[in-house]
Amino acid sequence: MKKTKMASKILWLMILFTFTSVAWSHSIHYDVQQKGVSVKIFYAENNPASYSEYELFGPGDQEPHQIGRTDKNGFLSFLPDRAGPWKIKAWGESSHGFHGVTIDVNVDQNFQVQSFSKPLLATHTKLIVGISLILGFFGVYALWKSRKTLAQKEEKR
Repeated sequence: MKKTKMASKILWLMILFTFTSVAWSHSIHYDVQQKGVSVKIFYAENNPASYSEYELFGPGDQEPHQIGRTDKNGFLSFLPDRAGPWKIKAWGESSHGFHGVTIDVNVDQNFQVQSFSKPLLATHTKLIVGISLILGFFGVYALWKSRKTLAQKEEKR
């Protein structure tokens, strides 16, 4: 009798573990970590590239490491699994048309951002503004000079 009770208990425990493991294997698990790299993509400071498509390529990757869309604030995030240059290709569509950008993010051995590429305009803003001012002043001077010359020609007639 004792053997049958023991066998019955073992049978019930096996059935219980079988169903709990099946239930456990069909659930979704998650873990929240403060790791990774975040990139904000925007058209202007207060105009994020919301829900824009992007592809992320790791160092040496031919196929994308990650494909997705930015969130409503224009952010995309990824967790690098190796050091080196990561490339993000993002496409967005605004009221001005279709836009695309490629961003290079260098990740160090600690999987932290070491550096990233900036748009040409952002890296040379002072130079572009300086050249624009010089050309603008020259244009105003040339216009003033041509009007003065034209007025002198009119007086001679």
